[in-house]
Formats: sequence, C-alpha cells, structure tokens
Amino acid sequence: MTCWYEGPLAAFDTETTGVDVEHDRIVSAAIVVQDAPGLRTRVTRWLVNPGVPVPPGATEVHGLTDLHLQRNGRWPAPVMEEIGYALADQAAAGRPLVVMNAPFDLTLLDRELRRHRASSLDRYLDGSPLRVLDPRVLDKHLDRYRKGRRTLTDLCAHYEVELAEAHDAAADAQAALDLVRAVGRRFAGRLERLSAAELHTLQEFWHAAQARGLQAWFTRSGNPEVVDPAWPLRPELPAAA
Repeated sequence: MTCWYEGPLAAFDTETTGVDVEHDRIVSAAIVVQDAPGLRTRVTRWLVNPGVPVPPGATEVHGLTDLHLQRNGRWPAPVMEEIGYALADQAAAGRPLVVMNAPFDLTLLDRELRRHRASSLDRYLDGSPLRVLDPRVLDKHLDRYRKGRRTLTDLCAHYEVELAEAHDAAADAQAALDLVRAVGRRFAGRLERLSAAELHTLQEFWHAAQARGLQAWFTRSGNPEVVDPAWPLRPELPAAA
C-alpha cells in the first residue's frame, strides 16, 4: 500500500489583510493538487476584493494593494463559496489536505463563510471530514528539541524544499505540500504505518500539547498572549465578526 506521503495530496493557503482570524479578510487563496510525487500539479487560484482596506503592513508581506484588488479581485461571497466547495471536493475524494498552520487558514475561511454566506466550513464539508496534514505540527512533534523558528520559510530551508515565491498563496501551498512529503520521508519509520486519518487525530493531541507548552512559557515570561489549543479549526467565538 502506498504511504500517504507518496500518494495524492492537496494543499491550501491564503493571503490576508492581517493575522486576526476573527476580523481579518482573505485577499487571495489557492489549492494545489498532486496525485503523486513528481507529477504535474493542478492549481486553482482566487483573488479577492475584500471590501475593506488592506493595511500597508499586509501589502508589504504579499504585495497585494488596494488598487490591484479593486481592479482585479472578485467579491468575497462567491469566492468563499467556491473555496468551500473545492475543499469539500478534496474531503469527499479522501485526499489529505496540507495546510501550514491550519488553525489560521481554516478558521479564517470559516469566518469568511459565516460573514459572507451565513454558513460555515463544516456545512460545506457536509459530513466528509477533512484529513489535514500540518507541517508545522508534524515537524514540531517529530523533531521537538531542534532549536529555531518553524515558519514555512524556515522549514523549507531545513528540509531542502524549494519555496519559489514566499507569500504567494499558490507558491506557499506547493511548498507546504512538498514539505509534508519531505517530513514523511525523513520520519518514515514513525509515520509510514499511519493513515492520514489517524495522523489527523494525532495532530489534534500534538498541537494541544504544543499549545500548552507555549502557554506555560508565555506565562513564565509575563506575556499575556493566549494560545488556542484547538486544531485544525478554532471554535466560533460568541462575538465573532
């Protein structure tokens, strides 16, 4: 039987107006699908006019300006619906979905669906569960004592994965997909007997433990930041935007 990291994978990524999943907006997104390592990928891209100003700091990261999005982006409502159905298609096909730092991208998408479609990501999935593979969670668990940051750029450098254009949704999704394959191969002895569904469940526990560790470190340091242990999707807040 083909190991999950040698078989079909999809990857999802977004670029946004900021890092607050409850209030910020998606300005671009991409899904990359690859049936096996080395095969040609299928890429779907979306560009969104979010209807709110894009902060200069966000533009510095991904290069998308208000003017460009107003001229070339589509209105959020139909785009979010297309993305919701596209992820549902991956889930229905049983294709594992790679999402770097999944609680950010998937939660933000869920909030956009609530905002623009009066719906939720779970409703679009319609009973077909996502099998999410998060390279950040995997690497942090499998190589937990390695020092250094674990951003997509850092992990790609560590695993010798090409990242052609950082902070382009399609390029980041492709890099995350290749990264998960690289992590799988490096730790094959610990991962090859696990299915993607089993690994999804394990990552829920691993991420929660990682969050508890980070929260304890913040507390000792006097940092008031709160770390959410939920993965791959944060629960809806009562006062969500």
